[in-house]
Amino acid sequence: MHSFVKTTTAALHAVALSILFAGAAHAAESVDINTADAKTIDRVLVNIGPSKAEAIVAHREANGPYKSLEQLAKVKGIGLKTVEKNRDRIQLGASAKGSAKPATAAAAP
Repeated sequence: MHSFVKTTTAALHAVALSILFAGAAHAAESVDINTADAKTIDRVLVNIGPSKAEAIVAHREANGPYKSLEQLAKVKGIGLKTVEKNRDRIQLGASAKGSAKPATAAAAP
C-alpha cells in the first residue's frame, strides 16, 4: 500500500510540473502585430477574438504599422485595458521604426 501511495504521489507531481511548464511556455509566446496575420493574433493575444484580430490587421493595412502599443486602442473594440493585459505578448517589429534609411558613410575627399 505504501508503495502505491508513493508511486501515485510521484506521478501526480510529474503531471503538475508538466502542466506548469506548459503554461509557462504558452504565456511566453508573443506576436508582432505589424507582420502577423489575424489567425496568429487571435491565438496569441488575450481577449482578442477573430473579428478583433481582423480589425487589427485592417487598421494596420489602412494606417501603416503600429508605432506604439497604445495605438491598438484606436482599433474598434479594443481598449487600453486589453492592451495592458497583452503588453508582454505584443511586439512591434522593425516596420514600426518607420522608413528611415541607414546613414551612409561620407565619401573621403
